[in-house]
Amino acid sequence: MKKRQNVIIKGTKDGLTLHLDDSCSYQDLKRELDLKLSANTRANGENQLIPVHVQLGNRYLSEEQKEEIKALIRQKKNLVVDKIDSNVLTKEEAESIRGKAEVLTVARIIRSGQILEVPGDLLLVGDVNPGGTVRAGGNIFIMGALKGIAHAGCGGDEQAIIAASSMKPSQLRISDCINRAPDIVESEEKHEMECAYIDDNRQIVVDRLQGLIHLRPNLTRLED
Repeated sequence: MKKRQNVIIKGTKDGLTLHLDDSCSYQDLKRELDLKLSANTRANGENQLIPVHVQLGNRYLSEEQKEEIKALIRQKKNLVVDKIDSNVLTKEEAESIRGKAEVLTVARIIRSGQILEVPGDLLLVGDVNPGGTVRAGGNIFIMGALKGIAHAGCGGDEQAIIAASSMKPSQLRISDCINRAPDIVESEEKHEMECAYIDDNRQIVVDRLQGLIHLRPNLTRLED
């Protein structure tokens, strides 16, 4: 019977991919990894650094174990760990993903000097007064007047949007794009909900909310 391989090394255009078996013991895995990497390094005999992508499958490794695997790989002279992937999430990672996927509803007024920040989408029922700030990892929906600062997509999500019943911001930010709003002429004040988004030129533009379905078709999770 052919012996099961706990470590499979595959060369790619980007370097090496290590597929590590998730059913064997951790010690057996390290032992075989050490042997195969030593043989592979001698065969290559190259001086340039080779990125290594480690795939753990359904195996969970503690931070200490990950550092041991990285150190073992780094000992092979020209190998450097690019990333380590696992199908297993820690409780903290799962909670973080869940938080970013949720819409947090808050009913309050954000006054001058106050900051409201959420990891996912924000639905604020109330106003953001001048000097107040709201930040979200995802989208921002304000059922009220936005007169302060709104920053959507804080983590780099350029598809995020900012919508408000009354759009009079002192500053709009989406990801790393910033737009200082022009002065509002009271006679031209609009009475319909508006939204801000990043266009194809990486500029923040403000438009009628009705056009958003064509610009961000994946924004809503609801289906007809």
